[in-house]
Amino acid sequence: MAGPTAPKDPEKARPFFYILKDKDIFGERQKDGTGIQFIYESDGRLINSAQITGNVTDKEELRLLETVEGFGRLVHSIGVSVETDRPEETAEFVFQMYGKKDLYGGGTNLTTSLKCDGMEHRIYLSDYRWTEDDHVPGQIKILFAAPERMGKVSVRLFLNDGYEAPPEEEDLVIDMHSEEYCGMISRSLLQLGNPYRIRKAIEKSKAGKEVTLAYIGGSITQGAGAIPIHTECYAYKSFQLFQNRFSTQNNVRFIKAGVGGTPSELGMIRFDRDVLREGERPDIVVIEFAVNDEGDETKGVCYESLVRKVLKLPWKPAVVLLFSVFANDWNLQERLRPVGDLYDLPMVSIRDAVTLQFSLKCGEGRILSKNQFFYDIFHPNNTGHTIMADCLQYLFERCDAAEPARVGTFVEGMTEEQILSEKLSGPAVIGADFERIFLLDKKNRYVGAKIRAGSFTSTDIELQSVEMDGNLTQTPEFPYNWMYDGSRPQMPGFEMEITCKSLFLIFKDSGEMDVGKANVFVNDVYCMTADPHKNNWLHCNAVLLFWETESRSHKVRIAVTEEDRNKKFTILGFGYTI
Repeated sequence: MAGPTAPKDPEKARPFFYILKDKDIFGERQKDGTGIQFIYESDGRLINSAQITGNVTDKEELRLLETVEGFGRLVHSIGVSVETDRPEETAEFVFQMYGKKDLYGGGTNLTTSLKCDGMEHRIYLSDYRWTEDDHVPGQIKILFAAPERMGKVSVRLFLNDGYEAPPEEEDLVIDMHSEEYCGMISRSLLQLGNPYRIRKAIEKSKAGKEVTLAYIGGSITQGAGAIPIHTECYAYKSFQLFQNRFSTQNNVRFIKAGVGGTPSELGMIRFDRDVLREGERPDIVVIEFAVNDEGDETKGVCYESLVRKVLKLPWKPAVVLLFSVFANDWNLQERLRPVGDLYDLPMVSIRDAVTLQFSLKCGEGRILSKNQFFYDIFHPNNTGHTIMADCLQYLFERCDAAEPARVGTFVEGMTEEQILSEKLSGPAVIGADFERIFLLDKKNRYVGAKIRAGSFTSTDIELQSVEMDGNLTQTPEFPYNWMYDGSRPQMPGFEMEITCKSLFLIFKDSGEMDVGKANVFVNDVYCMTADPHKNNWLHCNAVLLFWETESRSHKVRIAVTEEDRNKKFTILGFGYTI
């Protein structure tokens, strides 16, 4: 009988820091029946993870994480552990480097297969030969043989000689019933505003009548960072809290219309389609674009137009302005708050609630750390989404404690509704040029538009898709589109004659190699080049083509650039005002 194998020499202890520590994961169902969890590390996310999870402050080490070359200089090996309630199953871990020319296909994949039992596996960078196209650390993928597996993942980076890592800092347990936590939540109430419409919805719900809550926004409203996304997102949790508190017969309905990476510029165009679909009449609409509107070309006009569009609906829903926050404590609260001030709207600021205590140390008043709130630089985790829902519920509770909804006088013989109506009939604080905006695509036609699709005869099915309402299944965005597939370069481009005041083009962004640019002409004058690789990931991009005060006829022509005639380009739709 052979004796036991002699143990290997112990490996040299190396400094390390975590970029993921006990992070929740969920294997999203794929078409082939497997499950996958994506964790994006590009666009500053890896650096942010090192800062808020690994407590890294060394500027040189953070700079090295910006590129694959620097990553290889800093990192000796990667420690990975995955734990689920099925420890006997195996998962595949992939840390994908993005390519400079071929974003998804040109970089190196660092991989390992491991049991889902929480044991750590090591990936040694010296085992890999890097590609010439390697550019930046891109994304982590965790692949499961079966879908909808829930668990946790930890990833730590062991450093090469000459680099040091900070000591680990343990987070305190969050006491969500403590006086300090309740005080943090109360700080989120930026303004109670005129609670009349919210109070009316609460009274309606208490009476057993059907009430609908709707949430529209970007990726945070979609549920990014929540695991699983459909039940742990702030919108669903907020709906549940409202229902549990104010419903007598489960008579509260839920609409979620968040689309990742999109501002109110797109939100106002898709509001009718995504929120008012099939005759829906929401009683309360939460609007969340405070971290998505930096690129809004109108600097707030789209946002105020959306707010007014909702407030003017015939059944008079309540509007809540929700200001979410990034991990660098940033949002557009100062730009957007005047809209809420003018119309005396309830406003909730997640920034005001959490950021002040982030700078405090344990024992000095800190309730939770950034690592405990954020999933990545842009999105909250499950705890963060819970806090956002608690902040909204605090608003609803305050409205419920206010005076009953009344029809009597409020100020100088005017009811609360009359005061709001007067403000809506007056001038906007930023602008309201787009409050009567409509979607134009293959399904939603406009008699004032004559379209000749030319070479844009195909329909794109590889689209950004999102989880609507309480569903885990995904709904494709803008499926009624016009696509140039690269097979008809001899045919003319897309042409449209349209009578309108303003026009937005919605086109598909992508990181794939087979998509190209298109030139846009308005009235035979070059307007812009739509470049799907400018943002370089699959999502919907709305851009303003023209903005005028009077409605008149315009001719729009879209043609793929000469050098990209063998590539694809997709027009998802248009937004127009008349």
